[in-house]
Amino acid sequence: SKDLKGAMEILIEQKRKKLSTVEKLDEHMDFASQLIFAQNRGDLTAENVNQCVLEMMIAAPDTLSVTLFFMLMLIAEHPTVEEEMMKEIETVMGKQELQS
Repeated sequence: SKDLKGAMEILIEQKRKKLSTVEKLDEHMDFASQLIFAQNRGDLTAENVNQCVLEMMIAAPDTLSVTLFFMLMLIAEHPTVEEEMMKEIETVMGKQELQS
């Protein structure tokens, strides 16, 4: 747990440095970025940020299957979205075989 916490702190610091050098913030506004900015405003402590990100990483496997289920159900209910996704996959992958 201590090793994981240390690794998470390193990753958050790398994210913080990346945010300080980007030109357009809107392209990099994910959950971790929002937490870092909340800390910069004084709304959260560094420990709060580290704990939130760590909990998201640990909780992710438990919620991933449910998230994937709902994502696949929504795609199945919206065939035009599925077509657009397939076009994008073909554009990016070309003739390469898809891998997990």
